[in-house]
Order: sequence, then C-alpha cells, then structure tokens
Amino acid sequence: MKHSDYKKGFVFKRFEAPEQSPFEKLFEIFKELITHTSGDFDEAISWLRELDKEYSLTNAEYTIDDFIEDLKKKGFIKEEIDGDGKGGTVITGKTERAIRQQALKHIFGQLKRSGAGNHRSKQIGVGDEHTGEFRNYQFGDALDKVSVTESLKNAQIHHGIGNFNLTEDDLVVEETLHKSQMSTVLMIDISHSMILYGEDRITPAKKVAMALAELITTRYPKDTLDIIVFGNDAWRIEIKDLPYLKVGPYHTNTVAGLQLAMDILRRKRHTNKQIFMITDGKPSCLRMPDGQYYKNSMGLDDYIVNKCYDTAQQARRLHIPITTFMIAKDPYLMRFVQEFTHANKGKAFYTGLKGLGEMIFEDYETNRKKRIRG
Repeated sequence: MKHSDYKKGFVFKRFEAPEQSPFEKLFEIFKELITHTSGDFDEAISWLRELDKEYSLTNAEYTIDDFIEDLKKKGFIKEEIDGDGKGGTVITGKTERAIRQQALKHIFGQLKRSGAGNHRSKQIGVGDEHTGEFRNYQFGDALDKVSVTESLKNAQIHHGIGNFNLTEDDLVVEETLHKSQMSTVLMIDISHSMILYGEDRITPAKKVAMALAELITTRYPKDTLDIIVFGNDAWRIEIKDLPYLKVGPYHTNTVAGLQLAMDILRRKRHTNKQIFMITDGKPSCLRMPDGQYYKNSMGLDDYIVNKCYDTAQQARRLHIPITTFMIAKDPYLMRFVQEFTHANKGKAFYTGLKGLGEMIFEDYETNRKKRIRG
C-alpha cells in the first residue's frame, strides 16, 4: 500500500455513559433529592416515587422498594427512635459523606486543578514544595534538604574521581517554598428571604458549603473550615449537619455572624485567615446589650448598617479579609455591600445562584496563593 493511501483525522461516535447498575442510577438521584429535602428521607423517597411514575426509573426486576432495601444493606440509611419513642428512617454518616462528594464533583469537578498539596506562598523557607533552585549549604540547614545528587556532582568536579572527597563546600540544598495554612469561616444566611420569591437559595448555598468542606478536608487537610449560620443570631454548625440545614423565620443579623466568625479565627494559629459570607438580604437585626432584638426590615436602617461597617473595620484591623457573595442584585443593597467591602478592604461578588460554587472555589484557590499578613 502506498504512503499516500493513509489518511489522518478524527473519528467521532455517540457518547455512551458509563454503565451503571439500577442502584447506582437511583442513588445519584436520591442524593440530590435528600439535599433538597434537608435530610428528610420519607419526603425524598416520596419525590423519587413520583419521578419513577413520570420517567420510569425502575422496572419489575428492580423497584423503589428494592432500592430502599439496598440502602439499608449498604449502610446508607438506618432505623432510629426519637425522644418521643417514634421510629423513622434516617440517613447515616456514610450518606452525608456521599452527598458532600457529589457536591464537590458537581461544583468543582470540571474546574482546572492546581495540583495536590497545601497552600503555597511566594516566600522561600521551610517546606516541601521544590523550586528546582539550589544554593550553597549553610550552617543550620536540615540535612534532609541537602541534594545528594547535586552535592556528589560538585565533589566530582572539585576533586576528581581518583581522589574523591566530599567536603562542606560541595554541599548544596534545594530551595523549597514555604507552605502556608488557611483558616476559613464560611457564613451562610438562613434568614427567611433565602426561600422567598419562589426561589430556593438555601439549597445551592449548602451545596457549595458541602463541596468546599469536602475540598478542604481531602485536598488541604492542614487547613481549617468552620461553618456558621446567621439569622436573628449566629451559631456554629458541623460539616455533618449541612444536609439538614433549613431556613428559619429569621431576620438577618450580619453583625452577629461576623463577630462569631472573628472569635473563631482569633483562636486559630494560622497566619492566613478569611471569611466567606453568602447572603441575599440586607442586614435587618441586631441583638442589644440587654438581650432584646432591634429589628427593621424596611429599607436599610442606618443604625444597623453602621454597626456592620464598624464590624468590617474591626475585621480589617485583625487582618481578616471578608469576601461577600451577594446573591441579590438590588441597587441599594449593592451599594451597601460596596461600602461594607470598602470598610474591610475585602472583596465582593454580585452573582446569582448559577456559578456561585465556581466563584467561591476560584477565590479560595486565589487566596491560598498569597500570604495575608497578620
């Protein structure tokens, strides 16, 4: 056959999804539903049965009841008795982890990875991120940092093979980048407005929180992530609590959330500290020294707003930048966020729900590459 008979090009074929078992297909849908129902198993299964009627997800060989039985066998659900003696089915820690992994895959899975490891800073120092640059050995350098190959090469050049001798002058060490650690507090607004106007805003927010938690605990285990929610007050929640997070009949006490976040970060020994705040509403509540609540939902209250600015400046003095992810786009609220951001010298993103996860991921990755002086 002549060389000219060969042809080069691309061959395209129809995409074929990876083969999944009936359980795996249903489990993907179940994880999404259990997130929307805030961990309510019975409601999630009810939705799954409705979807099955509409889209024929199962058949006579594998039914929803078979799926529930497999969930039990595989340890994803269990029967539990509450304080009133009533029984019910609940998800397990294994399911909570699976939900976080799915959130990480959906939100961050398609983004460019920057490699495994911890947060790199531009300063040369003690670390294990190799730079490829060498310098002469100095008294006090750790022996495990000595480059054996480069040192032996120097000895050969300086003394020859016949009279081989390795001296201190032949030793070189490879520079490494100092690895910083990051302490992050993620604040999630759970005021009533997060489910108003026919839009579910809390589910995307907690998905982002679960994805960020999974990212940090798996890729950056030396970093810390604390999650707090704020309504009339603010309180910490555990990562395992995220699937069950619900909106309450609350106003928005932004100051309480920021003060709690700063209290948490003061106790962290890491130099790099930051606050991420996801909110869609204006600050409308303060807790007074006597324990009473001062509330005003009508526009922007000067007293509440000025307290927010003061708290932002306090965080700035502590070298804690605040990044605000503002879901709402009302002009007067955007002006408030601009002033708030200016007071803190932080950052603000005005976004809808779409792309929220990507923005948080990229900002986290950006912040980890710079050293925040503290």
